[in-house]
Amino acid sequence: MDKQTKIYVAGHRGLVGSAIWNNLQQKGYTNLVGRTHAELDLLDGVAVRRFFDEERPEAVILAAAHVGGIMANLTHRADFIWQNLQIQQNVIGESFRHGVQELVFLGSTCIYPREAPQPMKEDALLTSPLEYTNEPYAIAKIAGLKMCESFNLQYGTNYIAVMPTNLYGPNDNFHLEHSHVLPAMMRKIHLSKCLSDGDWETVRRDLALRPVEGVDGTASEGDILSVLSRYGIAPGVVTLWGTGTPLREFLWSEEMADATVFVMEHVDFRDTFIPGTKEVRNCHINIGTGKEITIRRLSELIAGTVGFRGEIRWDSTKPDGTMRKLTDVSKLHALGWRHRIEVEEGVRRLYDWYMLSVAAKS
Repeated sequence: MDKQTKIYVAGHRGLVGSAIWNNLQQKGYTNLVGRTHAELDLLDGVAVRRFFDEERPEAVILAAAHVGGIMANLTHRADFIWQNLQIQQNVIGESFRHGVQELVFLGSTCIYPREAPQPMKEDALLTSPLEYTNEPYAIAKIAGLKMCESFNLQYGTNYIAVMPTNLYGPNDNFHLEHSHVLPAMMRKIHLSKCLSDGDWETVRRDLALRPVEGVDGTASEGDILSVLSRYGIAPGVVTLWGTGTPLREFLWSEEMADATVFVMEHVDFRDTFIPGTKEVRNCHINIGTGKEITIRRLSELIAGTVGFRGEIRWDSTKPDGTMRKLTDVSKLHALGWRHRIEVEEGVRRLYDWYMLSVAAKS
């Protein structure tokens, strides 16, 4: 792909989108287009069409999505399905309408059935029921990958859908309820350590940057302790959801970005299925490490990185979610991309980034 190609990165300020933007710049791409949510609401079909009319991108990376953790998915089910369907319809639809030939759509491995054989191959899609907790989100992502597949089959476009495993990295969302498991766990353990150490200055800087239910760094100690306790955070004690036994796979967001750009540059739709196949389906590509860790072991790894010596408790009345989710990355490896950063290194990098972001608030 020519380095002057005009590339629109939807969601360029998010966890993955910002990493994709940086990766493209590092590779020498100079004609990048991005819009913040305030500048362009991707739920607004008229606004999205106007943007495509004005900018005329030649390639699109759709990294924007409405995302969240277990609790958010469970309680805001309508938001997760309708907002993601709308974003996908608007961006993929206008890409086609405006003659975009190259598009990469970022989905999620939650598209696979709850009881899918492990590790999960791409052809496990739609073989049995989904995990109930995030079923609406998963259905939206399945619709997105099927849109890409169908445009390719009918119109000859090159819209590639990639399904990343659990991601973490710089610019992650550390919301105590709505973020993904790893950053939420890291923040909880960090705050518990600070409370145990009596380090109220750091606690207040943290809440100044990321208020919890409207409670920020100016609140009283009593109000701060009260709101944090509702999220399982107390001095020297952290309570986490479930039993800690589920197995999960984690990929550093900057590596996800590298894989995405690799796919855009090197993968053609015809590379994603066996030539001569009559019923072409499951052309998406899993992006992951092929390695897994229990949630309990992850909490211990984070605790060690943070320097937390308190107690981690598990609330088994709360759902674990799917007990095991490991991607089969053989298709990705065959296409020529492999990960390099293991979770131990990634957790250290993320905590360093998190601490710098809090320190910058002072």
